[in-house]
Amino acid sequence: MAGFFSRSARATAEEDATFDSPPLRPIVASDAARRVELLDSFETAGLGWFWATDAQGRIIYLSQGAARKLGWSDDEVIGKSLGELFIPEKIDDPDKPERPLAFLLRARNSISQLNVRLAIEDKEVWWEIAGKPQFDDKDRFTGYRGSAKDITAVREQQRDERRMAQYDPVTGLANRQRMGQRLTEMLKAYRNSKRSCALMILDLDRFQHVNDSLGRAAGDELLKQVATRAGRIVGTKGEIGRMSDDAFQIVLPDIDDRGALGDLGQRLIQMVSQPYIVSGSRAIIGASIGVAIAPYDGLDTEELTTAADLALQASKVGGRGQYRFYSSDLKDGAKNRRQIEEDLRDAIDNHQLAMHYQPLVCSKTHMVRGCEALMRWTHPDRGQIAPSDFIPVAEEIGCIRQMGEWALNEVCRQATGWPMDLRVAVNVSAMQFSQDDFPGIVKKALAESGLAPDRLELEITESVFLGDTGRTQRMFGELKELGVKLALDDFGTGYSSLSYLRNAPFDKIKIDQSFVRGATEEGNNNAAILSAIVSLADALNMETVAEGVEAKDELDLLTERGATLIQGHIFSRALSSEDFLERLREGKLKYEPRGPAKYRAARKTVFRRISLIHEDSRYKVVMRNLSKTGAMIEGLREVPLGTQVVLDLGGGQLAVATVRRSKGAMLGVEFETPLISDGADGLCTRHRVSPYQIEAAGRPLAALPQDPYSLIMAEQIGANARKKFIEVEVGAPKPGSGY
Repeated sequence: MAGFFSRSARATAEEDATFDSPPLRPIVASDAARRVELLDSFETAGLGWFWATDAQGRIIYLSQGAARKLGWSDDEVIGKSLGELFIPEKIDDPDKPERPLAFLLRARNSISQLNVRLAIEDKEVWWEIAGKPQFDDKDRFTGYRGSAKDITAVREQQRDERRMAQYDPVTGLANRQRMGQRLTEMLKAYRNSKRSCALMILDLDRFQHVNDSLGRAAGDELLKQVATRAGRIVGTKGEIGRMSDDAFQIVLPDIDDRGALGDLGQRLIQMVSQPYIVSGSRAIIGASIGVAIAPYDGLDTEELTTAADLALQASKVGGRGQYRFYSSDLKDGAKNRRQIEEDLRDAIDNHQLAMHYQPLVCSKTHMVRGCEALMRWTHPDRGQIAPSDFIPVAEEIGCIRQMGEWALNEVCRQATGWPMDLRVAVNVSAMQFSQDDFPGIVKKALAESGLAPDRLELEITESVFLGDTGRTQRMFGELKELGVKLALDDFGTGYSSLSYLRNAPFDKIKIDQSFVRGATEEGNNNAAILSAIVSLADALNMETVAEGVEAKDELDLLTERGATLIQGHIFSRALSSEDFLERLREGKLKYEPRGPAKYRAARKTVFRRISLIHEDSRYKVVMRNLSKTGAMIEGLREVPLGTQVVLDLGGGQLAVATVRRSKGAMLGVEFETPLISDGADGLCTRHRVSPYQIEAAGRPLAALPQDPYSLIMAEQIGANARKKFIEVEVGAPKPGSGY
């Protein structure tokens, strides 16, 4: 075989190897000149530098390359203490303790891979230094000899990597990992110092629709704007983090006032729900918030986060666009919701759903002019289930379309049997409206029932405008071609825009009851808002319906301001199909107003056993109704007016009150501090008994039990304490009693 293995090739290689080849000259230890040359080349290449100090710690040598890079001259460096050039790195990790440079130098210890920052004001430069102490032949310390290299770029890269691991790349906010670490550290520290910490979970409503319709880039831009808006509201009160695609977490130290937290939650919802411009398009989303507070609702991260998440789910079930505080009964509510979800799918097939009808009455003549169809569910075991409980579940699990189609067909069928051509309104969910074949479903319901199209009115909420505007307008056009009427429901409560009224062919505007409530009170702006809405509707040739009217002064105001129709308990509750039909057959078309003469702060009817504390005695009583300013209590006799009492509302909620009415066993009490909204339709106290107080009373620290007051006052309040008032046993309310 020829090539490298041939004899001629081997001979040539040997000749080349020996031709003019200089002898090998290894660098030996005694060859100082060549060793210095080697070190010079190392320094010149920038691979590292050398430094040396004398016995007093003064610099006697620093590589010229290092000095030039830093803009130093030999005169500036030589003679300075080594400690003057560097600021030792602060160690954030307690598991990796590191001796500072000054300590190492004083102890004459070896220095190994110590990160130090150079004392330069206008820029951040980091070196990694190493060094060994030197001693002469008499074991006397002569100084240090060491090396250094620039690690600024490496540190910046590591810092960027750490930031990427702890911060969301889209919004720049802390990510789930960092927020979890921060919350865990905070809760641990606050437990020792007896401080509180609130946690909010904010979830975006309809964000996925923006992603689907406008694209991922638009979704990311929207998230950035959400983060900016939320940061503007939260400010320095807390830290915001992004937990998932559409969920944010807000940690608020040293806040346990639920009034302040509720105000903050409401402001966040309002700010986040304002329109956005992304990728040249207009986008509208909403927000729901759950709130939990440590140590009241949980002591550690997992417990507190679970509590806030349960509150969030409750806010969504309540209709979204709300905040809710955690309470222990939410666990039961979650269980109830799961049961509703399981049973709801069979409700239609098992004929458990029924349509009821609430009259729409002329504000001037009080004659019935139409009605709204409202769905009711009678469960075979659990009785009546409120629409506010099952409608949100139906929307979430997707069966609202089936239920909506059933309701539409049922209403059309029943209305054809009425003895007069009364218009009937049917609610349409945004999910129903999003179906491409929705106009066909309406057309089929009209055809099969024989109902005249102009007798059917579809009530549509503003949420339908959050989708494709062009598609929405086409849908309106197809529905109007069928001859049906369109009404804009809950106007002014969600994402109102005058462009809806300008572009959509509505026949009616429904004024939400939140604008009716309190409109007759002095200084309330609702009356002016009512006038503006009615005037706007008149200018657009639309009717107006005022919802939720209960008091006669509200009716008078709405009549005076020109509302077309009135809907509410002032005239009638929703009637079953049979009762409504019977009234129509009997010709009872005029409704007489029945209700209180004047609006008063809403009192929620309840039947709940609570505790009442007076001095050293504790009484079992029944709360009949509750408002922000007071309550009606039954169960005590001979209680003088002006008596100071404390109502234990459960869950650590204590309300100081004064007896203002006392008749028989009934007491009317006025709260010293008004209650606040829990974000839904309930009321709660601003503050609660602190678990730290319970701990101080000798109990283990834990989240609030249902009756924490008894744990604190066990010694002060006892069964043998002499009671000043006579307790009366109160039974369950009787049907029709008004309670």
